Amino acid sequence: MKPFIFDFAPARVIFGTGTLDQVTAEIDHLGAKKVLVLSTPPQRDQGEEMQKRLGGLACGLFDNATMHTPTDITDQAVAMAESVSADATLAIGGGSTIGLGKALTLRLGIPQIAIPTTYAGSEMTPILGQTEDGMKTTIKDNALRPVSVIYDVALTQGLPVGMSITSGLNAIAHAMEALYAQDKNPVISLLAEEGIRTLGRALPIIKHQSDHMEARSDALFGAWACALCLGTVGMSLHHKLCHTIGGRFNLPHAETHAIILPYAAAYNADAAPEAMGQIARALGREDNNGALALFDLTERVAAPTALKDFGMPEEGIAIATDLALQNQYWNPRPIEKGAVQALISAAWKGSGYGKL
Repeated sequence: MKPFIFDFAPARVIFGTGTLDQVTAEIDHLGAKKVLVLSTPPQRDQGEEMQKRLGGLACGLFDNATMHTPTDITDQAVAMAESVSADATLAIGGGSTIGLGKALTLRLGIPQIAIPTTYAGSEMTPILGQTEDGMKTTIKDNALRPVSVIYDVALTQGLPVGMSITSGLNAIAHAMEALYAQDKNPVISLLAEEGIRTLGRALPIIKHQSDHMEARSDALFGAWACALCLGTVGMSLHHKLCHTIGGRFNLPHAETHAIILPYAAAYNADAAPEAMGQIARALGREDNNGALALFDLTERVAAPTALKDFGMPEEGIAIATDLALQNQYWNPRPIEKGAVQALISAAWKGSGYGKL
């Protein structure tokens, strides 16, 4: 066994179906008295329903959580939280909403309870990505982790198929990079492989039968496993590209991850053969070609394939390449300008599998 360091900050996790019924008990456990509910505009109804469920524990609803956590939106949420003397937040939604809760923890020091409704995984990480003037930066601090996470499979049954697919592939990206992380360890590698296997099994079923309860449960469990990977070890080129491209061109977060995922795997394939073998095994291939296994999965679930389809201009390829070379994340293969530009260009076109 190779030597390793396992540094893990646990969170309280409640997983199952119907677990939303335990939310007031979790607030009592936390000792909070004035909880500000957070949601995105499309999920306002869920936010209002949560306010009703909390009764006198809810002190308001901020329903303008926004993709990439713009700092001006955080300013608005801070003003509201201060005006109602909130002593905790409750985020119901995906990465945008949970990210806003982290931003409020950073600004005000108040804890967050997270109720994920997607597979994005932000709820299990100490990472906040926020955007200002078109630039996305990240902060890592264990204090940013939600103190309690409630996974209720029932909340994901209504998640649209397209969003389920892209969100699930986003989760797989966390596990993929954990398998070749500089600080990887055997515990997280086991979780990563199991997360990929479980999501790889669940997503094709959800594609054709969105209300399949067992597949929904598997997908949420897989997302949790992948999120633990994201929150425990370092990420590499895939996440660097998604953060910079998404923030710079205001592209949808999950879709950007879903598109770049197999291309980033192909870029790192020769430098991380053990990880590629684990990915291939998890997805049912016998040739150790993890990159091709990921391309096959994205094709099976009809995931989006091209950044240009979401508004990234062709001239953005050069801009994104330059951004990728700044403040580089550790990566198993050196970050080479020409090769990175080829990766981004292939992902922009949606040109399919090829050696990068």
